[in-house]
Amino acid sequence: MQFFIDTASLDEIKEAQDLGVLDGVTTNPSLMAKEGISGEQECMDHYKKICDIVDDKVSAEVIATDYDNMIKEGEKYAAIDDKIVVKIPIIKEGVKAIKYLTSKGIRVNTTLIFSAGQAIIAAKAGATYISPFIGRLDDISRDGVDLIAQIVNIYDNYDFETEVLAASIRHPMHIVQCAEVGADVCTCPLSSILALINHPLTDNGLAKFLADYNKTLEVESA
Repeated sequence: MQFFIDTASLDEIKEAQDLGVLDGVTTNPSLMAKEGISGEQECMDHYKKICDIVDDKVSAEVIATDYDNMIKEGEKYAAIDDKIVVKIPIIKEGVKAIKYLTSKGIRVNTTLIFSAGQAIIAAKAGATYISPFIGRLDDISRDGVDLIAQIVNIYDNYDFETEVLAASIRHPMHIVQCAEVGADVCTCPLSSILALINHPLTDNGLAKFLADYNKTLEVESA
């Protein structure tokens, strides 16, 4: 499974990159605003800063909802760096934009996926990634991980090359559950990635090892 970090924070992206497990970044206008980024040029500059940190796969989300302007924004974002993946919403005009951008060799991450039908359409249009928002489904008492499993099964049936990117991750167990059902990628906050490392038995075991080691030093110095 690939790990993407869902943030616009350069510090968090650097920390995840230094951890050695980061495969990409997803962000959106809300996350940009959280970092105090505003205006088109400032956003473009920030995307470039992100690209300079990571090895590949930086998702940049279009604001437009009509075909012509989605294309215009998508091409503008793609020109920032070869690492850019353009995020397009799964709406009728978005499907047309996905088809056009992918025909030009621009990678697309189709966002706001909430059904298997949407995932099929996005794959048919040529999306590189589709992003089912599993946490938001859980919020309305639907099992988001079940949707991931359903999409993975459908894609396997027809050898779709589109990768399933589990988004709206709420907690570290979401990551493990998505890995179990075959998601290609998960995108989540840094805190969820770091939480996978932590376990109380690991902490207790390390403390005991160190205590026993210190006892051997005491014996040797006696």
